[in-house]
Amino acid sequence: MPQVFKIGSYWVFFWANESDPLEPIHVHVCQGTPNANATKVWITRGGGCVLCHNHSRIPERTLRNIMKILQARSGEIREKWLAFFGQIRYYC
Repeated sequence: MPQVFKIGSYWVFFWANESDPLEPIHVHVCQGTPNANATKVWITRGGGCVLCHNHSRIPERTLRNIMKILQARSGEIREKWLAFFGQIRYYC
């Protein structure tokens, strides 16, 4: 489970096994140790973010701020995804 970066007490990470065929580029976000109930955010071709689900129940205001940071750092996320998985597909 590669950690992409941290935002305060929230981990931003990939799961090492993202299905076959590989799912579109996304990150998981949760507070504390990464777990299966993490929030999932798609990274778009244009560098934006689309919330897939908020299973870790991040408070709305905090989630908005996290999404802004993910958008601002989407280039870094794409680079790390490509380095780890070797390919990128997009949800939109």
